[in-house]
Amino acid sequence: MASRTPLSRDRIINAAATVADGAGVAAVSMRSVAKVLGVEAMSLYHHVPSKEALLDDLADWVFARIELTEIGDSWREAITARARSARSVLTAHPWALGMMESRPNPGPALLQHHDRLLGVLMTEGFSAALATHAFSAIDAYVYGFALTETSLPFEPGDGAEEAFAVKVAAPAELYPHIARSRAELFGGGGYAFADEFDYGLELLLEGLGRRVGDASPALPGRVTHP
Repeated sequence: MASRTPLSRDRIINAAATVADGAGVAAVSMRSVAKVLGVEAMSLYHHVPSKEALLDDLADWVFARIELTEIGDSWREAITARARSARSVLTAHPWALGMMESRPNPGPALLQHHDRLLGVLMTEGFSAALATHAFSAIDAYVYGFALTETSLPFEPGDGAEEAFAVKVAAPAELYPHIARSRAELFGGGGYAFADEFDYGLELLLEGLGRRVGDASPALPGRVTHP
């Protein structure tokens, strides 16, 4: 049945995403994608010139699923919405973490995302340099958090974090600060690692807010941008 539907570049990319979701991006090949589509591998080359081109398209497929900001949005709202959307997409497709920014031929969705967010920041008073630094810091945070979240040694759920913390608890007399942190985090109940995302994001936003509105003289050794 699958082979009766005409092949297209979009169908091939979607099939590649299915392969990656099931077995990781390393499993993506013209043959494995053709198998999902129920066709011969050679037929894919009429639409995608090579495996490398397919991987470029797959990276762009990920960006196309991340919420796109709009010029005129407040920079805080734009960064927050995009960060939350990217985290959601990356936790759903963790194979994308290693290829989001690593492909040699960025696609239109990636370029549009980069250009749009930079445009939002510059419109809101960021210099080009500060906008670039902000973009880099936020993406590093989002990618890093998603990587950690998808690599946790337990399944998130009610009480999962506390149960794991108790299981691996180190002696308090040897590691008193870890013990204090654990007691304070779980003392009130309801702690979830997932909640750290918005907390950490807010810390970054507060720092950016001070920087973009900071007109004070540069401190010794401090690099500033116009």
